Amino acid sequence: MRRRLFLFIALLLGPVFLLRAQPTPASAAEAVDTAVIEKIKQEGLERSQVMQIASYLTDVIGPRLTGSPQMRLALEWTRDKLASWGLEARLEPWGEFGRGWSLERFSAHVVSPQYFPLIAYPRAWTPGFRKNPVSGEVIYLDADTEEELARYQGKLKGKFVLIRPPFEVRAWFDPPGRRLTDSELLELANGVRRQTGVPANLTPEQRQALQAAMEGRELTPEQRRILERLRGGGNAFLRRKIDFARAEGALAVLDHGNKGDGGTVFVQGGGSRNPSDPETIPQIVLAIEHYGRIYRMLQQGVPVRIEMEYRARFHDEDRMGYNTIAEIPGTDPELKDELVMLGAHLDSWHAGSGATDNAAGSAVMMEAVRILKAIGVQPRRTIRIALWTGEEQGLLGSRAYVSRHFARRTEDGRLEVTPEYEKFSVYFNLDNGTGRIRGVYLQGNEAVAPIFREWLRPFHDMGAATLTLNSTGGTDHLAFDAVGLPGFQFIQDPIEYSPRTHHSNMDTFERLQEEDLKQAAVIVASFVYQAAMRDAKIPRKPISLPLVRTAAN
Repeated sequence: MRRRLFLFIALLLGPVFLLRAQPTPASAAEAVDTAVIEKIKQEGLERSQVMQIASYLTDVIGPRLTGSPQMRLALEWTRDKLASWGLEARLEPWGEFGRGWSLERFSAHVVSPQYFPLIAYPRAWTPGFRKNPVSGEVIYLDADTEEELARYQGKLKGKFVLIRPPFEVRAWFDPPGRRLTDSELLELANGVRRQTGVPANLTPEQRQALQAAMEGRELTPEQRRILERLRGGGNAFLRRKIDFARAEGALAVLDHGNKGDGGTVFVQGGGSRNPSDPETIPQIVLAIEHYGRIYRMLQQGVPVRIEMEYRARFHDEDRMGYNTIAEIPGTDPELKDELVMLGAHLDSWHAGSGATDNAAGSAVMMEAVRILKAIGVQPRRTIRIALWTGEEQGLLGSRAYVSRHFARRTEDGRLEVTPEYEKFSVYFNLDNGTGRIRGVYLQGNEAVAPIFREWLRPFHDMGAATLTLNSTGGTDHLAFDAVGLPGFQFIQDPIEYSPRTHHSNMDTFERLQEEDLKQAAVIVASFVYQAAMRDAKIPRKPISLPLVRTAAN
């Protein structure tokens, strides 16, 4: 009864920090420099540059696939922009990524039985046509077994191949854009785990594989096979059908992705960045409305003909991956070698311009350090910003960076750490779209709760008040958390992230929420400043792995 009354009062008061009703030790009171925070708010809210940064990344540079020329432009531009604000900036290689890929030209049209243009995008790392444009009839590959597939031998050459039936499109009775409610924030604060990204109709093995991928963990070969089948919409035979179409001489495979309607197309990769792998067939993802129309015309017995131009280029000039790194040096003789980090991933997919995923996070983190430089802070510890690449392929840039600078897990189950490991304080990450910050995922680190609670207090009136012991996955803070370093992702309002913009052609500047990004930059700048100025480093979770100390690379 007392707990129910407590929850009821909490709901009346709005979002609060509960953390399973853990008491706050009197000694845990954290000093907050309110005078500097007011300067941060004034600079970040009245003279913000966050939208200008985001516009250059999305409108001018555009999509930023790791290894592409546009990614190189983004790396050089962010380095130079950070340097122009007075930071010590550089590009740091993290290892071989493989060949890059860029889309040079694409258009697609149904030309018979009547003309209409198609909303469609190629999958990354699939080859363009050797001669352009091409035209051909469409055929539906209606096969789920080897026996059924054999019926199409000799029938696919020079054809566009529909690879599977369309999914049912339902009306949107609820708006795709939303903010976290007070009750949802309360559930987070009380440790309730929501697996909104994991469908309920999966097998235990499928759920485990998908959860592992979302949390950025290393996948077993079997989990990779499971995810490959899931990407085919549950059709375990989909990859076999694609390979069959290529072997039979089809022009291209046409697909619809696993979600998206209203002209929104969710599209990622379909080929390999490893130049020694066999070349795949061109793969094109259509808007479901256009895919469905073609499919239904074929079901009516009406021939359909498509004309398409598709030019893509693979890039082998530099197969190395890079991160943008920049610093505000520490000033305290005893603490300047210690490190406070903030970061976000700079790379994106190619159908949109990578706005909410993740120019938003990159722009916020860049704006946060700009604010700190603009108000003239003299941090005791060094503040380092990192803009990662290769995140979309498995947190490659951040994992390699952590392994090189701080720690790596050895094959025999130990943690090999460098001298920098002990000098590290904390890493803050932003990568859940354009939504404003509502609090922090603590990744099970109870010791930071009283610290972050005080740091959030000046931002309660801006909607940020929630802490949760829950962990969240799928982005670069996991590289730090995996080796026992404090790494945190902020809780953000979802806005339209999952249903509308994440990895879609609608991930453009127009979907960014200016006031949310300003709020986020101010909060991040404050957290980074407080971490850089406090007497002690941020406390760490206990780690059970035996440590092996080694020299820094």
